[in-house]
Amino acid sequence: MALMDFVKKQFIDIIEWMEAGDGTLAWRFPMADREIQNGASLTVRESQMAVFVNEGKVADVFGPGMYKLTTQTLPVLTYLKNWDKLFQSPFKSDVYFFSTRQQVDQRWGTTQPVTIRDKDFGAVRLRAFGNYAYRIADPKAFHTEISGTRDTYTVAELDGQLRATMLQHISDAVASSGIAFLDLAANQIEFASQLQQATAPAFEKLGLKLEAVTVQNVSLPEELQKILDQKIGMGMVGNDMGKFMQYQTAQSLPEFAKGAAGGGVVGDAMGLGAGVALGQVMAQQLNQGLQGAGAAGAAAAAAQAAGVRPDEVMATLEKLAELKAKGILTGEEFDAKKAELLKKLV
Repeated sequence: MALMDFVKKQFIDIIEWMEAGDGTLAWRFPMADREIQNGASLTVRESQMAVFVNEGKVADVFGPGMYKLTTQTLPVLTYLKNWDKLFQSPFKSDVYFFSTRQQVDQRWGTTQPVTIRDKDFGAVRLRAFGNYAYRIADPKAFHTEISGTRDTYTVAELDGQLRATMLQHISDAVASSGIAFLDLAANQIEFASQLQQATAPAFEKLGLKLEAVTVQNVSLPEELQKILDQKIGMGMVGNDMGKFMQYQTAQSLPEFAKGAAGGGVVGDAMGLGAGVALGQVMAQQLNQGLQGAGAAGAAAAAAQAAGVRPDEVMATLEKLAELKAKGILTGEEFDAKKAELLKKLV
C-alpha cells in the first residue's frame, strides 16, 4: 500500500507522444490519478498538435515545439481555472495529441452506379473509383466533432464516413466540371480537381483538410456500355445504317456459329440464316466494287423491293422454334414455314 500511495503522489513532468505506428489520428495522454507538475515539459513533434481540455472544454492548443507549462504558456487554462499569475501548484487537465500527417492512399469508389446528368446522353449511370489523402488541420474541431474523450481514434474508424462524403459529391463534381461523360476518361485530372473542390468544405467541418484526390477509373455499367459501343460504331460508319448492319452482321457471326454448333432446329436455322446474310453482304460489296456506284444503287433498290432483312427472318425463326417447343406448332408446320422464310433470303 505504501508503494501505491507513493505512485499516486507522483507528478507528471514530461508530456509527449511517441507514435508507435500508422493509423492513429488522436491519442489521449494517460493521466490516471496523477497531476501535472507546474513547469513540466510538453514536447510536440513535427506532424503533431496537442490540446489541453479542462472539464470538457478545449483550452490551450500547441503546435510543434517544446514548452514549459506555466500560467504564461497556458493562458486559456489559467483563465478557466481562475489561477493567479503566480500559481505554481500541480494541476489536472486532459491532454490529447493529434497526428497532422497526411493519411494517404485512402480508397473511395461507387458500390452502385451513380446517376448523373450528361449533356450528350441526358442521364448516365456511372461507376468511378480512386483514392484521396487528408490530414487533421483543426484539432479543436476534430476533438469536438469526431474523437471526443476516446483514448484513441483511428483512421479505420473514420474511413466509412469520409468515403460516403466523397461519393455524395460525385454528381456535383461532374456538373461543375462541365465535362461530358465521353470526355471524362481523358480529363480525369480535371474531374478529380472538381471532386476535391466539391468535397473539401465537408472535410473542413470535421477539422480535416482534403489534400489530394485522384480518379483512377470512370466506367458505365455493362448494359449501358453495350449501348455506348453501338453508338460509337454508328459514328464510325458516319451514321450509315446499311454499313452499320454489315458491321453488326460480321460481329454476330461467331455467336451464330456457336448456336449452330449446339445443334437443334434453332441452331440449324440461325446457322443457315447467318450464312445467307453474310453471302448477301459479300455479294453487295463485290457488286459495288465491280460495277461502281450505279450497280450499288440498283442493288439497294432490289433489296428494298424484297422488303425482307436477314435479321428479321432469323428473329421469326427463333419465335417459331419456341412455338414448336411449346407444342403450339407441329414439326411439319414449322418446317414448311422455315422453308418459306428461307426462300425469301435467296
